[in-house]
Amino acid sequence: MTDDVLHGPLEDRHRELGASFAEFGGWLMPVSYAGTVTEHNATRTAVGLFDVSHLGKALVKGPGAAAFVNAALTNDLTRIGPGKAQYTLCCTESGGVVDDLIAYYVSDDEVFLVPNAANTAAVVAALSASAPAGITVTDEHRSYAVLAVQGPKSAEVLGGLGLPTDMDYMGWADAEVDGVPVRVCRTGYTGEQGYELLPEWERAGVVFDALVGRVRDAGGELAGLGARDTLRTEMGYPLHGHELSPTISPVQARCGWAVGWRKDVFWGRDALVAEKEAGPKRLLRGLKATGRGVLRADMTVLADGTPVGVTTSGTFSPTLKVGIALALIDTAADVADGQLVSVDVRGRALECEVVKPPFVDAKTR
Repeated sequence: MTDDVLHGPLEDRHRELGASFAEFGGWLMPVSYAGTVTEHNATRTAVGLFDVSHLGKALVKGPGAAAFVNAALTNDLTRIGPGKAQYTLCCTESGGVVDDLIAYYVSDDEVFLVPNAANTAAVVAALSASAPAGITVTDEHRSYAVLAVQGPKSAEVLGGLGLPTDMDYMGWADAEVDGVPVRVCRTGYTGEQGYELLPEWERAGVVFDALVGRVRDAGGELAGLGARDTLRTEMGYPLHGHELSPTISPVQARCGWAVGWRKDVFWGRDALVAEKEAGPKRLLRGLKATGRGVLRADMTVLADGTPVGVTTSGTFSPTLKVGIALALIDTAADVADGQLVSVDVRGRALECEVVKPPFVDAKTR
């Protein structure tokens, strides 16, 4: 752990609740409370409460702010309007990914962004450097906390606090919990129906405390970084630095659905259009172990003994009870879904079936 690790607003509460910690994205994060498998299963069957306040926040404001963001980021903001959010990407001109993030459309003159923790400064710097006169881009990292309530009983938990729950997927609304303003969005990173709450950083404890009791009453669990990773991997959701990076494009990562291909301009457009038309040289695939073994990132994938790719993420799936992984596979290798390949696990060949993510059914909508 580095000396300059950053701390969230609820760390003392997590310690009192028995959390174990690890550094992630430069922040000290709760990894687990009752155990990753327990927290994972509770989220799939009831509800899990995650503190992800390490996530970045940024505000783009001024005349034409939404149009400016739309000309910079990949997805098409004109497809949504006020009260809606959108998954999008900040790309380099060569088509690599600076970050993936959520854009909250507040008005034509205001867009609120939630990037990843380690990439917030880069996103803010890139937008600031391109912003026209009259538009400001401010880093709001420590202005808001982020609490994710995920699972089939998530609406029950929020409803018990008088919070709105009937918005469409990716819809959001502003509300209050015990006098603390909180933005509620029907988003998440687990594949379950869920919500992400953004209260003020300094008063996040009020909202967190109110949620803890409701989550436990619903048979849920507090959940940490370990369960967050197993849940998102089961869904095939990308994690920046693994499935997306400055050297891994949205086309390769199967995130082309988050690119507004009909837009005339966005950062990296020419490179991404060219790659889409030519076909990517590698593509993100899912791997499901047929035997015992734990898959991790950066393991070589082989077909008939020939290296054809590398794993980007890997874990044990508590839902399927087998090892699973995401991997970038060379398209020239012509590996098909259902085909058996092997992964070099510390010198041992682990047989895996190639599958198309997600590994489990999504219930977000």
